[in-house]
Amino acid sequence: MATYLYRLAKFSFRRRWLILSVWMLVLIGAGVGAATLSRPSSDRFTIPGIESQQAIDILAEKFPSASADGATARIVFVAKDGTSISATDGAAAIDGFIAAVKDQPNISSITDPIETGLVSEDGTTTYVSITFTVQSSELKDTERAAIIDAADEQRSDAIRVEAGGDALTAQVPTSATEIIGVVIGAIVLAITFGSMVAAGLPLLTALIGVAVGLASVITVGHWVDLSSTAPVLALMLGLAVGIDYALFIVSRYRHELLTGIKEEEAIGRAAGTAGSAVVFAGLTVLIALSGLAVVGIPFLTTMGLAAAATVAIAVMIALTLLPALLGFAGRKIVGAKVPFVRRGPDFDNDAHDAPDSFGERWSRWVIAHKIPVLAVAIPVLAIIAIPFFSLKTTLPDDGTADPGTSARITYDLLGEKFGPGFNGPLIIALTDDGTSDLAASAAAVQTEIEALPDVATVTPANLNEAGDTALLSVIPASSPTSDATKDLVRAIRALEGTTIADQGVRLYVTGATALTIDVTDKLNAALPIYLIVVVGLALILLLLVFRSIVVPIKATAGFLLTIGSTFGALVAIFQWGWLASLLGVNQAAPIIAFLPIILIAILFGLAMDYEVFLVSRMREDFVHGKSPTEAVVGGFRHGARVVTAAAIIMISVFAGFMLGHDPIIKSIGFALSFGVFVDAFIVRMTIVPAVMALVGKSAWYIPKWLDKALPNVDVEGEKLLKSLTPTQSEKALVTAH
Repeated sequence: MATYLYRLAKFSFRRRWLILSVWMLVLIGAGVGAATLSRPSSDRFTIPGIESQQAIDILAEKFPSASADGATARIVFVAKDGTSISATDGAAAIDGFIAAVKDQPNISSITDPIETGLVSEDGTTTYVSITFTVQSSELKDTERAAIIDAADEQRSDAIRVEAGGDALTAQVPTSATEIIGVVIGAIVLAITFGSMVAAGLPLLTALIGVAVGLASVITVGHWVDLSSTAPVLALMLGLAVGIDYALFIVSRYRHELLTGIKEEEAIGRAAGTAGSAVVFAGLTVLIALSGLAVVGIPFLTTMGLAAAATVAIAVMIALTLLPALLGFAGRKIVGAKVPFVRRGPDFDNDAHDAPDSFGERWSRWVIAHKIPVLAVAIPVLAIIAIPFFSLKTTLPDDGTADPGTSARITYDLLGEKFGPGFNGPLIIALTDDGTSDLAASAAAVQTEIEALPDVATVTPANLNEAGDTALLSVIPASSPTSDATKDLVRAIRALEGTTIADQGVRLYVTGATALTIDVTDKLNAALPIYLIVVVGLALILLLLVFRSIVVPIKATAGFLLTIGSTFGALVAIFQWGWLASLLGVNQAAPIIAFLPIILIAILFGLAMDYEVFLVSRMREDFVHGKSPTEAVVGGFRHGARVVTAAAIIMISVFAGFMLGHDPIIKSIGFALSFGVFVDAFIVRMTIVPAVMALVGKSAWYIPKWLDKALPNVDVEGEKLLKSLTPTQSEKALVTAH
């Protein structure tokens, strides 16, 4: 591996114009594809095979007029003075609204509440329900605007009008706040290197990688459904790892230059050593993200593969385009100093002559106090993880929208005036094989459901034209996210084995609430499978990299501390509301259902990044003859500053997404920034050196038979350095640099 990367980097360095031209053509091609083939993303959190989705598919075939999978809008009308909403002003407002929107495209049905009597008990509130023939992502902004404008026109001093529903939820664009992370990253790089050129190259290559990655993802989205979260996730990771991977190679390249090695040879060695670590760090991220495909959940698979593609591009750019750009920069990479910034000894001197760095001093302190350090750090992370055991998950709806928005106000008004379960109606679909009396079966099911606990109302069955499919609507007495509603869904499904047993009738429960329950249950069930597959593959990869039994196990145990404390903090802030206002969280709510598995995928990959970067340098010193303790110190002498810079950059990029308005993106940004902080500074920079010092030489133990069986990937570049000829190792005369 190291030898191949050595040759690839030197080729890219020599043929820099060719490499630059190829990447520019790739960027232009991806950009053209994105501009011509992009289409709206889809936020359908569905899973083939679950009962609620099966019901939707059946209704689409047998009862298309029901538009079971279509978007919906609810326009609430409230009489401000407490009089009847059916009075003159209210009726006129409702009629005016319906007249204004009835001819809009893609509308399947509009319910007139005055005709149907859908009025609250106090008579002050009602709503118009609109069902569309298409999903929310397929509606045009002009169609949404027409509904909202028609509602606005009916507002008056006497009538309050609010609009909600998934049909009116426009996709949230990526805000400009993410640029804050890039700016902070630039500052960190400038301080780390003390050089404008050295600071600028990682940013430049990361931005090119993100542009290629995002454009490619958007292009592929023409043929594959992508959630609106997928491109944002790809942007997050592309920026973070793109900067970090380039940072590690540039820092090693500068180190080689400052020992007197010529530019071409220096980039070869940097790619053969730090580049090898980049490849294996990238592979762990790719394994973690691509592993989402094994759980069989389409929207998670596309999210994971989109992010994985961007990470793969970042690795390829770091190994090819970066060496080419370093060829253009020449020795300016160690010059062009940033004003008022002093370059650190980690990069300006040969490692053996450099004065003690902070990383070295820190590692020696941790090693000297390893038992107290472990006795404090591990329990603290365990305590932070405690709220994780109260984790509740859901899917986004108007109930998770920011307070004060029209969608949230509509949701709250309907819950207040019609009952908390009104926002989560259950759709009961009954189908038969043509041999039963479906109407009688539907009436029997209605009677049984009405007798169940936590049922507010059940509407009579509505049969399709063929008479082989019936629909009932059930309004629970409890809110959509309550345990009582989950129990009700299970109880209704159990009726198939009692009320209509042996009648040739199938019963399905669907609707947004049932779909949320099914998706959440499926995600929770998939999590153990995912962990086994991904952690198992990553352990094998780390075994190859470090040729050690202890190090991969230690790395995985450290990750468990990271993910536990991250989930604990996430629940405490976003679900319980602790420090919510301080962090800009507008409301406490259950965690988005797919977030836990996504966080595990990303944080596992990033945690192994820091493990590979830091511990590979320790192994490099160990295989070159250093004692286990001095190898740990050497790893920190060379790697602590750059790992610290990389972590700060990642934290800054992820934290920048917290400044947006989308609560999903905000929670992802917080969890990733907190997780990186814990993993980099507490687990990898504190617990790891303490454990490595505690186990000593045993950290590098591997049975002889296993050592012989494993291929030697030479991540530390030992074989590469031994194979270099004197001509290749020739050093340039040290100049005024």
